[in-house]
Amino acid sequence: MATSTQSVDKKKLSPQLKKVILSGYLGSSIEYYDFLLYGVIASLGVFSKVFFVGAGDLGGLLASFATLAVGYIARPIGGMIFGHFGDKMGRKSMLVITMSLMGGVSVLIGLIPPAEMIGIAAPILLVTLRILQGIAVGGEWGGAALLALEHAPKGRRGFASSIANVGAATGTLLSTTIVLGVRTIMTDEQFFAWGWRIPFLFSALLVAVGLWVRLSVQESPLFKEMMDEAAKNKGEKTRSPLWVVVTKYPKAVAISAFSSVGAFVYLALMGTFALSMMTKNGVPIQDALMVQAVAAIVHVVSMPFFGALSDKVGRRAVILGGSAVGLVFAYPMLYAFSTGDTWLCLVALLVGNALVHSAIFGPLASFIAEMFGTGNRYSGASLGYQLGSTIGSGFAPLIAISILATGDGNNYPMVALFTAGMCLVSIVATYLAKESKEKDLGQTGKKDSSEHPAELATATR
Repeated sequence: MATSTQSVDKKKLSPQLKKVILSGYLGSSIEYYDFLLYGVIASLGVFSKVFFVGAGDLGGLLASFATLAVGYIARPIGGMIFGHFGDKMGRKSMLVITMSLMGGVSVLIGLIPPAEMIGIAAPILLVTLRILQGIAVGGEWGGAALLALEHAPKGRRGFASSIANVGAATGTLLSTTIVLGVRTIMTDEQFFAWGWRIPFLFSALLVAVGLWVRLSVQESPLFKEMMDEAAKNKGEKTRSPLWVVVTKYPKAVAISAFSSVGAFVYLALMGTFALSMMTKNGVPIQDALMVQAVAAIVHVVSMPFFGALSDKVGRRAVILGGSAVGLVFAYPMLYAFSTGDTWLCLVALLVGNALVHSAIFGPLASFIAEMFGTGNRYSGASLGYQLGSTIGSGFAPLIAISILATGDGNNYPMVALFTAGMCLVSIVATYLAKESKEKDLGQTGKKDSSEHPAELATATR
């Protein structure tokens, strides 16, 4: 194989890499805007009033968070589907498909008639479209992270790939800000009747802009090298990338999933759960949305900082540090949400975003992706990451609400214990991994080449 661009340790970002980073950032931001918007609307009680009529306040909220979880359950499916084709056909084409799918589905959610018009068909349509959202975002992350990682020189991989995760923070900022704007100019009756649909319909414009930028980037150079090598050996039998991942690298998948669960639990509790609890305990809706928007701005800035820091001190050190802070901070954060004090809630979200979630998520894309070879990296990284999102963010709000329901709505210490436990799981999983920041992604490993042409050796033990 020709010498890879990955083997040259340059610090300067090339024009093409800058374009790839911008494309990944915009694309992920739009995808996560659509995906997280669902949680914001659900936490404000819209779906319980529009689609789960008659379930009561708590029952409707539980039903809304259950459909929220369905989207996370579907994410690994999307990771497997688009991961397979991303390893076979390329990263760029899958990113175009996932963005188009997400945009179309979001617009359709904004057009579903209420239950009072079409009965049980309304919640069925909502759940079906939520599943499609999960499949779309499940395929998005891997492609966006890998396209940046595989364009970047060794000394900048942590920073470059962190931008895919910054998209999640920007998606939170966008969804919260747009809902805040719509909510501010409308009465309660208008917002719950039809105003909540506007942010979903707005995604059509965002997707059009995202596709225009995404179509202009080049395919990953490592993927091109792999395909050139495969063309020379086209008579050789190859196996499915997903099959290789599941059979050869189960430990890498497990580490990928469990190292991230603490951050995913924090993400869920600082998002949908926090918004629901702040408003429940007396914080006005507009103030709660404003608090989340301010915290999201800090989130956008702090995440690439920790990604860049991991290029200097290592992925494991930064992730372990963030997880440890998350374990200790779990109870103070949950207590702050229970007080109904707007400023205390803001401090809790700022610390949770800047020192816990960003410290884990900043290096996470490179940490996970560097465990797999080029021929199975999309499949392996997507499967591991999306399993973590399902375990963490998918069920965390539902578990937290259920715990509170067993304690007259006041059982915050048990929710904090659950959160701290998930951070401990992340600490153990991360400790079991090998450091990979110095790994040469362009070096072919014999172990993998027998399974897929030009496949790289795994970084796990």
